[in-house]
Order: sequence, then C-alpha cells, then structure tokens
Amino acid sequence: MILKPVSTEKGVKMIELDNTLTFETEMRAEKPEIRAEIEKLFNVKVVGIRTAVRQNKKLVYVKLNKANPAIDVATKLGMI
Repeated sequence: MILKPVSTEKGVKMIELDNTLTFETEMRAEKPEIRAEIEKLFNVKVVGIRTAVRQNKKLVYVKLNKANPAIDVATKLGMI
C-alpha cells in the first residue's frame, strides 16, 4: 500500500516543524488503511492524515503524536 517515502525540501521542513512524514501510496489506499499500516510498521501513534493527488500520484501527509518524533522514523527510513 505504501510505495515509498517522499523526501523533498517541503517534506524535510514538515518533519522538523510539524512532526509530519510524507509518503507516496497507491491511488486506491484509504485513510484508515494507511493509518493502520503506518502504526504497525513504525510502532508510532498517528494523530492525523491528509491526502493529495498530484501528477497522478497520491501523497499522504502523516502527522505523528508528539511522543513519537518524526525525525526518528525519517532517520530509520534514510530520508535524512
């Protein structure tokens, strides 16, 4: 369902300021499915999910709980 993390300038800024990670997902993926997969894969608590479709790709912005720093997950993924 989750294809890959997205590491752009905006994405890195969101990690540092908003505790938010950005992923590219399949077009048919829905928010509850994405939330469950993120929480299971990275052992974190998801506060909110926003989606955007750009250039025929679905981007998902995942805001994490303050107890789970997004920078730690991004480091594990090799984004930073």
